[in-house]
Amino acid sequence: MSEALKWIGGTTVVAAVLLGSAIVAGNALEARSSSRLVDAPKPTQVAAVTPAPKPSPRPFAIRRVLPIDGPIKYGEWHWNEEGAPADGPIVMTVDLDARVLSVFRDGYEIGAAAVLLGTDKHPTPLGVFPILSKERHNVSEQYGNAPMPWTLRLTHDGVAIHGGSTVELGWASHGCIGAPDPFVSRLFDVASKGDVVIITRGKKAEVGTPLA
Repeated sequence: MSEALKWIGGTTVVAAVLLGSAIVAGNALEARSSSRLVDAPKPTQVAAVTPAPKPSPRPFAIRRVLPIDGPIKYGEWHWNEEGAPADGPIVMTVDLDARVLSVFRDGYEIGAAAVLLGTDKHPTPLGVFPILSKERHNVSEQYGNAPMPWTLRLTHDGVAIHGGSTVELGWASHGCIGAPDPFVSRLFDVASKGDVVIITRGKKAEVGTPLA
């Protein structure tokens, strides 16, 4: 056998060995891949979670009222945000005949209280009023520096929702809406400048009643 033939033959043997090794390695890789596919865990099903109510684009109507027994009496107030959307527009209503202030978030009533109102000489005005400003520690220079904490100012001539009032029969305001401190402090926290206060007289409101 010539040297050239030996060299070619040697190369052929090496190539055969390498080819065989590649086939064995490929088969082993394929076997491992197949094993992964067979043994892969199946995806588990996650129980569906009921989402909280989503806020509507605008407060078109009353969607829920608080379950309050009987007329609200002087000094009485209620606050319950359970079941209401965490976000959404705040709208407040004041009925001068019922002497009640209600707070709605996205149409869900979250608060209600008996309030003090103006007299015939100094009436609480009717209409729709956006909150002009918020003042946590306000005092009235017009009425001897009387404290009016948690003020939500509604008009430029001084009409506002505020605390610091004795909400009892026989008391009145000079046109403002006086609410119990524990109630109005909560209202102050959720209300923002620009939120609307709707003041009416004797208008009945129930589920489905438009707010604006």
